[in-house]
Amino acid sequence: MPIVAQSTETTDWVSRFADEVVAESERRAPGKPVVVASGLSPSGPIHLGNLREVMTPHLVADEIRRRGHRARHLISWDDYDRYRKVPAGVAGVDESWAEHIGKPLTSVPAPKGSPHPNWAEHFKAAMVDSLAEMGVEFDGISQTAQYTSGVYREQILHAMRHRRDIDAILDQYRTRKAPAKKSQKPADEAELEAAEGSGAAAEDDGGSGAAGYFPYKPYCGNCEKDLTTVTAYDDDSTELTYACTACGFSETVRLSEFNRGKLVWKVDWPMRWAYEGVVFEPSGVDHSSPGSSFQVGGQIVGIFGGEQPIGPMYAFVGISGMAKMSSSKGGVPTPADALRIMEPQLLRWLYARRRPNQSFKIAFDQEIQRLYDEWDRLDAKVADGSVLPADAAAHARAVGTAAGELPRTPRPLPYRTLASVADITAGHEDQALRILGELDPADPIASLAQARPRYDKAEAWINTHVPADQRTVVRQEPDAELLKSLDEPSRQSLRLLLDGLADHWSLDGLTHHVYGVPKVQAGFPADATPKELPPEIKSAQRTFFALLYHLLVGRDTGPRLPTLLLAVGQERVRTLLGE
Repeated sequence: MPIVAQSTETTDWVSRFADEVVAESERRAPGKPVVVASGLSPSGPIHLGNLREVMTPHLVADEIRRRGHRARHLISWDDYDRYRKVPAGVAGVDESWAEHIGKPLTSVPAPKGSPHPNWAEHFKAAMVDSLAEMGVEFDGISQTAQYTSGVYREQILHAMRHRRDIDAILDQYRTRKAPAKKSQKPADEAELEAAEGSGAAAEDDGGSGAAGYFPYKPYCGNCEKDLTTVTAYDDDSTELTYACTACGFSETVRLSEFNRGKLVWKVDWPMRWAYEGVVFEPSGVDHSSPGSSFQVGGQIVGIFGGEQPIGPMYAFVGISGMAKMSSSKGGVPTPADALRIMEPQLLRWLYARRRPNQSFKIAFDQEIQRLYDEWDRLDAKVADGSVLPADAAAHARAVGTAAGELPRTPRPLPYRTLASVADITAGHEDQALRILGELDPADPIASLAQARPRYDKAEAWINTHVPADQRTVVRQEPDAELLKSLDEPSRQSLRLLLDGLADHWSLDGLTHHVYGVPKVQAGFPADATPKELPPEIKSAQRTFFALLYHLLVGRDTGPRLPTLLLAVGQERVRTLLGE
């Protein structure tokens, strides 16, 4: 099987795949556009694990376009799949939707209140919007449209004529017991759901019945469900008889004219590889184990005159902060959820910097601040030319595509600073602008537009993912009792801070000043480095910081103190610290 070996080198994985895909495409279809593919089932919210199914071929196709070659990225919307279960946590959906189990996804009503005509279009629309924001260019193919318009008619008839050959291939795996998988154990039930693929891997393969094996399943002409069994088929006339076990309906149709059914998954997928000329398509772990769809499809595709694509297996995408989300939402986060709290460049980078066989996590908790710090450091290295080649490649793939750069924040201030400002100001834009304007007095921002969309993403994170008991509420009045109880060293530390407040009123200035107070109080210069200081200075700094947090916000911790001081404002800081 033409599966690319997953190198452990630190070179850019996208370029290595592109090299092989271009060469393979020239061998198979010289002079034609390179075809890469993804498949998504809009059976419910399309989550961030599914996004890897799209981003892996997207990045490869984009690299191919950057080199001047033509490339098509096909996304097959598996909207003619059966509706399997009622997903948890979907607004406007209750157990009454269970009556639609077995119907095509495009025949199931959309959730209540949706503007879309059916279930599949509802969930497809959210993904399309997210891909547009991320700069992902693709050609979408509705499998409902393909099957119901008769596009695959010849392929279906061909599969029925060769059903014994297909059955012989499938039979090699039916009695095999797959070896135990070595994989990461997802952290909770919601993460297990995130690790699953579309669900198609679990479909039956059209196993043999009393009338023999048939790789085709009609949808019932009465109840629309796929709980049907083919009881007879004639190759010459293409007459097919089926019976529905759900409602008892049966009929005889001419398959050469009938468009209400589909090939079973393990035959459908390789049929499409051959029909579309796919050269590269990744697959999740649910499609890649021994005897599963990708492996079996590599043999069945030859029946349709095609070849198996180059197909790396992609690993699990985890979520940092999943437990909080799953308890409140009842499901796993989608690309739209991620894009509400992070810019598309950051989300693209998370997928671009890791090889497909490497798992990684997307942060919805405090870890997002560290990720943004890492991203900003990379941005700075790219700007000054000190970046390593593989990191430079991942950065370039994150900030734009062959079509150009994605829109970006004009003044990308630190995410953690923006989050703190949004937290403290609680939606008051004039206050937010005042604070942000004081971060760098030498070059103040003139409007919030300069900090957007990053500011909006940070504000959304604060409002949707930080628990209420962790939000920052600045004291209205000084804590007179605490101020009265302070010993002389504590009072001295507050005086040192207040005396230098005006001269250090900027983000960098306050950072230097706040960390410097305990040093000066101990008899060292404010700019002394950690190597020049005894270990007890760190303890003194922690004690001093805790005192400030208590006096300003009534807690042991809070936003970074320089940001908090700017947010509170000089006059109010002086009042709360007892001046």
